[in-house]
Amino acid sequence: MRRDRRIRRLRRIRSILGGLVFAALMLVGGLASPAGAHPMSTSAVLLDVGDDDVEGEVQLPIDRLAIAVHRDLTPASVLGADRTFLGDYTAEHITAVGADGTAWAVALGTPKVRTIDATAHLVYPLEIRPPDGRVTDFDLRYDVIVEELLTHRVIVTVRYDFDRGILKTDDAETLGVLDWDTGSIDVPAGEGSWLRGFVTTVGLGTEHVGEGADHLLFLLMLLVPAPLVAAGGRWHAAGPSRRRSVIRVVHVVSAFAAGHSLTLVLAAAGLIHVPSRPVETLIAFSIAVSAIHAIRPLVARGEVFIASGFGLVHGLAFASLIGDLGLDRGSLVTTLLGFNLGIELTQLLVVALMMPSLLALARTALYPALRLTMASVGLLFSVSWMLERTTLTSSDPFEGVQTWLVEHPLPVAASFAVLAVVATRVAPVGRTGPRSWPSWSSWPSRPDTDVRREVNTLTYEASEHSPPSARTPP
Repeated sequence: MRRDRRIRRLRRIRSILGGLVFAALMLVGGLASPAGAHPMSTSAVLLDVGDDDVEGEVQLPIDRLAIAVHRDLTPASVLGADRTFLGDYTAEHITAVGADGTAWAVALGTPKVRTIDATAHLVYPLEIRPPDGRVTDFDLRYDVIVEELLTHRVIVTVRYDFDRGILKTDDAETLGVLDWDTGSIDVPAGEGSWLRGFVTTVGLGTEHVGEGADHLLFLLMLLVPAPLVAAGGRWHAAGPSRRRSVIRVVHVVSAFAAGHSLTLVLAAAGLIHVPSRPVETLIAFSIAVSAIHAIRPLVARGEVFIASGFGLVHGLAFASLIGDLGLDRGSLVTTLLGFNLGIELTQLLVVALMMPSLLALARTALYPALRLTMASVGLLFSVSWMLERTTLTSSDPFEGVQTWLVEHPLPVAASFAVLAVVATRVAPVGRTGPRSWPSWSSWPSRPDTDVRREVNTLTYEASEHSPPSARTPP
């Protein structure tokens, strides 16, 4: 008993002394180091929680590791002569125990050297697997380096856990810091639910499209001519029935959804791969094509073909985002379903905000000028994006305007709604007075039958615009 108390007292004294030394070193380093210098290197344990195992990696600064194992280590030696020794040493100091006290299997993968915060680190892939193949809460016991180096710290972070909605780097959760005195930490791997992860994935899809000015502008350029009909190489009003215009909008949105969903699935599954720069350039080109089509129809019902064809390109961009965010670490089917659902919900929201105003404006004399203006702005933005993405220019001069428009969707939609109300009252199509009678002196010399036919036509049209009391009986 006396011996145990003496050991605990010595450990407490060592811990206090270690903390004082660490604080002194940090103070000296802060006074002596220039601004922007990195703090004393720390280890890191990054965890990716799955359904049947926990993967991740262990990051060990080589300079701290050399002190702990009392060896002169270099980036070359840790992968050469010292590789076996360091692997055994690291594995001996990492254990995992389930909530029921059962030990979980811990395995390290092939190490590699990586520079992190300007310091060379030995990085081991990590796999922790429960005996029953079902991941629950567990206790991570870890004392690599810290069992010898009192001032060292280990940061434990969960960087992916679908059930808890931790899906990307910005969502990573730091569980705590391990040191000489704290050698274990609880990992809440059994919390959360599938629904929470799915909702988070939907939110990521909504966030991406909602912040992507190019995707939104492409959709808007397709919606601009949707209430119209192409005939004779020009756009014309679709007629009194709005049903046909609504059907055309449904066709456009469905075609775009089908196009980007197909390539999203194929690219996320690794079946196709296209570098990001050509994809981003083609997206800008797709906006230019849709803008030109909004100015003058390229082909009848061309917006449907443009939506489906270039939708394939937009799907490649969506798939690259899934890889960039690390969303492919979990269930790919669930991730794709949620992410794509978020994209579709955002598109439907854009349609709901903008399409009623566009349908109303399409029945006013103001719409031709508005359509040309919107299409010209879209064409200008697309050309600027193409120049930037092909590195012909260093920046986009319209980025500030684009960012403001994307960040303020409700004021933009409200502006169009107000414009639609005003235009409907002031300049509706078809509310013109009766045609004026041409003077006899202005008529060209034609046979009497042609003159009588013109007079009869004008008389009929005038009677159509006159009140019933002013019409003469036949």
